[in-house]
Amino acid sequence: GLCLMIQILTGLFLAMHYTSDTATAFSSVTHICRDVNYGWLIRYLHANGASMFFICLYMHVGRGIYYGSYTYLET
Repeated sequence: GLCLMIQILTGLFLAMHYTSDTATAFSSVTHICRDVNYGWLIRYLHANGASMFFICLYMHVGRGIYYGSYTYLET
């Protein structure tokens, strides 16, 4: 849950300054990294947070497979 919340919050902060036009997309990323206060940190938290989210997801699925929790049919 923490990884997902970090992704949502940093994504919202990045979306405030990002321009998706093909001519200005790269310059908006450089603007975020250079001119926005702690923009470089928010960008790297968002980029690495995506990897951490999938690591947590794979660990969660792996734990379910390891413990065989898919076999409990108490419904």
